[in-house]
Amino acid sequence: MRALAIMYHDVVENTAYDSSGFPGEGANIYKLLREDFARQLAAIRAAVPAGAVSLIARRRELSGPPPVFLTFDDGGSSFHTPIAQMLESFGWRGHFFITTSRIGTPGFLDAAQVRDLHRRGHVIGSHSHSHPTRMAALTPDRMASEWRESLARLAEILGEPVRVASVPGGYYSREVGRTAAAAGIEVLFNSEPTAATGVIDGCLVLGRYVVKRGMGPEWAAGFAAGRLAPRWKQSALWKAKRIAKALGGGAYLKVRQAILDR
Repeated sequence: MRALAIMYHDVVENTAYDSSGFPGEGANIYKLLREDFARQLAAIRAAVPAGAVSLIARRRELSGPPPVFLTFDDGGSSFHTPIAQMLESFGWRGHFFITTSRIGTPGFLDAAQVRDLHRRGHVIGSHSHSHPTRMAALTPDRMASEWRESLARLAEILGEPVRVASVPGGYYSREVGRTAAAAGIEVLFNSEPTAATGVIDGCLVLGRYVVKRGMGPEWAAGFAAGRLAPRWKQSALWKAKRIAKALGGGAYLKVRQAILDR
């Protein structure tokens, strides 16, 4: 089974990067200007067959050409405006992953907006409760608590269970997958740039290709169409970063932040 998932975060107006989602340059590099996001959506529509952009909730069994999933992490207020409207103008729906401890705080969705997105047909999922910097470094009990608290809060808001999630921070491990499955998550997106899928304890695990500020529409179109060049380039970079993270641990995060703060 194969799937092509693209990971976005926030979309902002007039370089107001701190208006939605987590503040700071470390988060802002993942935020797009509205006009750039519009060009990316148009490029995706031109690059893939009609109906390719789909929802995982409707594709439990992945078969045929790889479906394209548009996913959004963190739970910033831009999910509701303008992202949802922009997706809907193409007849598409997104997968919106929410950091539940941030619901109702400045720059993030409130409960009414989460319900409204769900009512309009978008998939609402967990992005953990507190967005730990290194999810895979937590104890199994802490991982389980992050998933359980987040799912309980979303179920309270929506009035029904939530079964889809994404891993915060890009730190995935088999234990992260196992604790997600034990919490009732059936589909888990991580940050590995791959079209391959896997299953852990009955939970479907999918990778994603990330879009950052400054990447042109050809990147998103290439990911969605399954073109090899952009996928290989991101995969090579991701593998190098994974080695650095494994060797550096907390030091890697400090060096990365120092570079971003320059």
